[in-house]
Amino acid sequence: MRVPLSWLREYVDLPATETGRDVQAKLIAAGLEVETVEHLGADLKGPLVVGQVLTIEELEGFKKPIRFCTVDVGRANGTGEPQEVVCGARNFAVGDKVVVVLPGAVLPGGFAIAARKTYGKVSHGMICSSDELGMGDDGTKGIIVLPPETEVGKDAVELLELVDEVLDIAVTPDRGYCLSMRGVARETATAYGLPLRDPALLDVPGPNAYGYPVEVSDPVGCDRFTARTVTGLSPDTRSPIWLTRRLQKAGMRPVSLAVDITNYVMLELGQPLHAYDRSMVRGTIGVRRAEQGEKLTTLDGVQRTLDAEDLVITDERGPIGLAGVMGGADTEIADLPQSRTDSTGGTPTLGRATSEVVVEAAHFDPVSVARTARRHKLSSEASRRFERGVDPQAAAAAAQRTVDLLVLLAGGTAEAGVTEFMAPSAPHTLTIPADHPDKVAGVAYGRETVVRRLQQVGCDVYGQDELIVTVPSWRPDLTDPNDLAEEVIRLEGYENLPVTLPRPPAGRGLTSRQRLHRRTGRALAGAGYVEAPNYPFVGEQIFDQLGLDADDPARRVVKLTNPLNDEEPVLRTSLLPGLLGALRRNDGRGSHDVALFETGLVFKPREEQRAAVRLPVDRRPTDEEIAGLDAALPDQPRHVAAVLAGAREQAGWWGAGRPADWADAVEAARTVAAEAGAELVVRQGRYGPWHPGRCAELAVTVDGTERVIGHAGELHPRVVKNLGLPARTCAMELDLDALEQAGESIPQAPGISTFPVATQDVALVVDGSVPAADVEAALREGAGELLESIRLFDVYENAEQLGEGRKSLAYALRFRAPDRTLTVDEASAARESAVALAGERTGATLRG
Repeated sequence: MRVPLSWLREYVDLPATETGRDVQAKLIAAGLEVETVEHLGADLKGPLVVGQVLTIEELEGFKKPIRFCTVDVGRANGTGEPQEVVCGARNFAVGDKVVVVLPGAVLPGGFAIAARKTYGKVSHGMICSSDELGMGDDGTKGIIVLPPETEVGKDAVELLELVDEVLDIAVTPDRGYCLSMRGVARETATAYGLPLRDPALLDVPGPNAYGYPVEVSDPVGCDRFTARTVTGLSPDTRSPIWLTRRLQKAGMRPVSLAVDITNYVMLELGQPLHAYDRSMVRGTIGVRRAEQGEKLTTLDGVQRTLDAEDLVITDERGPIGLAGVMGGADTEIADLPQSRTDSTGGTPTLGRATSEVVVEAAHFDPVSVARTARRHKLSSEASRRFERGVDPQAAAAAAQRTVDLLVLLAGGTAEAGVTEFMAPSAPHTLTIPADHPDKVAGVAYGRETVVRRLQQVGCDVYGQDELIVTVPSWRPDLTDPNDLAEEVIRLEGYENLPVTLPRPPAGRGLTSRQRLHRRTGRALAGAGYVEAPNYPFVGEQIFDQLGLDADDPARRVVKLTNPLNDEEPVLRTSLLPGLLGALRRNDGRGSHDVALFETGLVFKPREEQRAAVRLPVDRRPTDEEIAGLDAALPDQPRHVAAVLAGAREQAGWWGAGRPADWADAVEAARTVAAEAGAELVVRQGRYGPWHPGRCAELAVTVDGTERVIGHAGELHPRVVKNLGLPARTCAMELDLDALEQAGESIPQAPGISTFPVATQDVALVVDGSVPAADVEAALREGAGELLESIRLFDVYENAEQLGEGRKSLAYALRFRAPDRTLTVDEASAARESAVALAGERTGATLRG
């Protein structure tokens, strides 16, 4: 929300010495996020005056149209003689009042003005556009043409309000009332302890039977609807300078008088409005839910297919607007003329101008508006306000303010009819102990301070030890006692809260889960992976792209009631979608050798759904309350995942490089398992996104039961194509919590034996379909207790030597006894026993 300081002073009598920086400091202390203070016209230096065009000479022979003009600027140039100016704009004519900057002036950006020869003429100044003066877009894309009654020679800096300060406030979702001058003025008045001139305090006539007919079929979606009619609007009336300048300073573009007035009142009171061309509305105005598949062309010219949950404004033809989001093109207010001629300098092109309007001021359900805006990807100034909460009591005042301005500025006549629909409602009342803010903040405010601060934000407060608080209509965010406590605390000053350091009990530190999390990150970073945290939101289409089966448990997701993005409405069940997206972005930006990892939570819905309870803030929750909250949450195991593509080892003078492959993904899993102190079982697997021939199933033993906790390997080519990934992309994902359960809670130091090791190598020939993990498991079991370690160091395939479909697996076996030196016979016997069991289990034979 952009707030001009000059406009703010109309509602609060700020001291004349207060600057925008001073107001910024006060509002920040009150809890508003004032990001910047813009100093308009800070580098502007006159003379800048109003002039009247006397003559225009068209200069020929140039690539673009050029005009040599004489302009009457009164006595502003010191001589009273006409000022000669060269100009290339075409949107003004002889007799028009324009803004002229004379030699010696400096325009925004440090652009100094001096007499100079150009296009064969000497130009003594410039005729200015709004962009050249830093005013913003005025819709003309040309020279500023002032109203005919503007006095020649008048100071244009004062006339156009070019010098001002504008506060840019980042309004948080709970402060929707500050998307208006009224709301910001209320906060300013409270911060300075000054009275507020509330612009919504207007005399509003009551509803009667003569108003425009309105029928609300959905009182839940629309609980208030006010309609007023104004006739006799002058078709050639333009928005006055003060109105257009306030819109421009607030960041909006002037369009036409009727539209500018509705935008102005929205900025002033925070109530979005819509003005319909009465001649284009057919019959009764209605409010209902759309029928599935209905069509509506909105003001941006886009035809939209409506959803059954969309709330729409209708007439007898059908939808004429998306309620709270954007109006329809069929009833659009025709633009009133903003300039005398069209862009080519030809005859005026006024077209149809609206002379009768129906003003709508309504209150719509915030959730309905938010979902409609996101569904149609159509965020507007109106939807932003409705989503954050609009004062329903301001609708009648906003309609009255709009009518008053239309009558005043456009010469219209307000019809006596007033239509007002109101659904039954009651004020929102809360009960709060008088010392509740004291307990929350740890500060003794006292009852008088609590009552005074709550009254300053608009609450009605009654009671002594137990306060009965009626929340003002413009604060829908105040829903429980803690919200009221926050109001007291912020107005008393967050900076006044005492700093109290927590006292952790001795002997406690990180949990074993936290320590494993940190060790895992350090180990993967040391192995060359870069951590890439991602948002936990995904779209369900990712499961199809990853090739998961229809009954895969990973497809059971937790859906968000109010997602940040309609395309990602569920919580992730795997870390891979986010990591693969990060890998794709890096590859697309030229980083082709990528190795990323992430440790984070995944979310799995529970079989039984429970409602979460609100925990207290003035005391420690009980164990039962915490357990109840945990039971309402989905399961959230911590996973670790890694993805890699491109070169794993770079080529250089030291030798040839090596591309990343499935074995690197498996090694990443082994690295993580080593940090957990768990023995990882690696065997051939087949699952979802991985290539069936290059996928390792990863398992551990937990409480005597083997459990599959992840997979690693190369991704399936179809998945690579679906996600736009580099060829031969590899990935790994593990359940880190399960790995912790399988590991040693206390790190075990390696045993160092005083006896020598006996090494025996064995090469076995097996069928090509036999997994190496099965052969290794048989060798390990057959070797017995003397086997210290086993390692596969060679895989060899040669049809001529081994036979078709056969492969050779070479293992290094290390034998050692804890109490003696092994003899050759003992080591050989253990080796032969291992080979025998491998032959029995897998059909392996010694390679001759």
